[in-house]
Order: sequence, then structure tokens, then C-alpha cells
Amino acid sequence: MPAIRKILFGLLAIFTVAIVVSAGWLWQVAGAYGFNTVLRRGGTYWIDMKPDDERLSASMRLALSPVIPAVLPGPLVWQEPETGFEVAELPVLADGREVDRIFLSRIDPTRFRFVTRNAAAGDAGIDEWEKALPNAVLIVNGSYFDKHGRPDTPFISEGIAMGPQQYDARAGAFIAGKDAADIRDLTHQDWQTAFAGASNAMVSYPLLIGDDGQTHVNVKSRWLANRTFVAKDDLGRVVIGTTKDAFFSLDRLAEFLKTSPLNLKVALNLDGGPVACRSVRLNGYRQKFYARWESQADGNKVSLLRWPISEVNWAMPMVLTVERK
Repeated sequence: MPAIRKILFGLLAIFTVAIVVSAGWLWQVAGAYGFNTVLRRGGTYWIDMKPDDERLSASMRLALSPVIPAVLPGPLVWQEPETGFEVAELPVLADGREVDRIFLSRIDPTRFRFVTRNAAAGDAGIDEWEKALPNAVLIVNGSYFDKHGRPDTPFISEGIAMGPQQYDARAGAFIAGKDAADIRDLTHQDWQTAFAGASNAMVSYPLLIGDDGQTHVNVKSRWLANRTFVAKDDLGRVVIGTTKDAFFSLDRLAEFLKTSPLNLKVALNLDGGPVACRSVRLNGYRQKFYARWESQADGNKVSLLRWPISEVNWAMPMVLTVERK
């Protein structure tokens, strides 16, 4: 018995040391964000499969087929739950069949304010953001973040500069002040100039539609994900969209938006994948969407992003919110 007890104590000691070392490594690599990622959803991993695997959504399997069908916008009907804030859902149709849907909000920036926020600890998903911001009428994910959950691009939140201060931005920036909001094409303007006077701002990429009216995604891709974008239409309204499924690669999303009935003058992609969640709450209108899809394809191999605790919502370190003035 003493020998068995020594063996058990030895194994326990080894296990404890392994836990401490692993925790120290995780903290060094990803800080509080890494800890909360593990605690929240058990971590993240990729699994490989064929393009026709049923673990992919039907829309993803279609987008990964040898011939991707052309798509057209379906009927678009706007509702206005509150003056200056409209909502709609735009079906994406292939051969008359819906393959995706874009949840849309169209906002008058003279009536509503836009705020970019960061929760680097990784403890806030769409549910937690709703509780923390009861007056926010729209919450969507924002731009990109690093391994510690901090802004990975230049970023201003309520006048406080965050993110890298040395950054070569060639795509676009969302900026918002007291009475206006805009998307800036950074092809011929640096982000520091674009940020001047903004109380909330973020650089993101790629620019889906530039000031020239053309798509700025020149690389064909088979990277599929739930998508979020922020845009400005021909009347100066801010349009924020989130895809329900993951039919679109970025190049095909840009082409679809360019010819859509949204009349967009400029459009900027935000981060995508399972972080692309959405909440709308105003005047009796409610919408909450939990994103889940992201995959990358190389030849006949598809890598799908998964996590062990699938029923939890993802943390959203970066968000864009809309609030009443």
C-alpha cells in the first residue's frame, strides 16, 4: 500500500506541475483572453474533411463545389422600427433557391451614434454585451484582435486610442464623430489623417467596395465564414450587414454587394467567422443571431473551425455598437 500511495502522489505531483506549466504558457501566449477561451468553450481546433462533408452547411458545400452557381438578390423590404433606423433581410438566391441571407440595418448617423468597443479579457459574447449595454440598439462584431484580445489594427474607443500606432493600412477605416459616420478608402489616405477628429474609429480589411465604385478584393478565395460588413449608401446612411450562413468568400461577397439593391458607395469588411454575432433591440423589434461557421479549403481538403463546448456563444473582443443620441 505505501508503494501504491507513493505512485499516486507522484502522478498527482506530475499532473499538478503539468497544469501549472500549461497555465503559465497559456497566460504568456494569450493572457486573460486565452484563459477565458478555454473556460468558455474548451478552446478551438480545426478538423479536416472533404468538401461534401455533411458537417459543413449545405451553403458551404455548394460554395465548395467545382462550379459555384451565380447568385442574385431576392426581394428586399425595409421596415423602420424607429425613425432613422431601418431593418431588412436580403435573400441570396441561386437558381431561385436561397443559399444565404444577409441581416441588414440601415442607420441615419444624424440620429444615432456609433461606438467601437474592446473587451480584451474574452469574457463577453453577444449575451454579455447585451447585458452590459442595455441602451445599445445594435451590437455586431468589429475589426480584428490579437492573441490577447486587444485591437490588432489602429482603433479609437470613446476618444481613447488603442491598437498599434505604427501600422501600414491600405484598405479602409470606419470613423464616427458626434454628428457623422463614414467609411474611408485608405488607398490614397493614411489612417492617421482619416482618424483625425474621430471619437470612435477602427481600421479593417479588406475594402469590399472602394471610393471608385469597384471591388477591392482581387484574390479569389475558398475561405468561407459568417461575414460582417459596414458600408455607406448613396444617401449617406450607414448600412451594417451580417450573413446568416457562410456561402460567401470575400471576393464573391464584394461582387454581390456591388450589384445589390443596397446602392452602396463604399463597403468595408469586418472580422468574420463565429465572432460575427448580431443583436438588434428597439421599439419592439428584436433580433439575435449567433454565428458559427468558418472554413478554409486547399484542393480537396477543407479545414472546419470547431470548439468542444458548441452550445456556448463566442467571445467578441471587438464590437461596433449603435446607440441613440
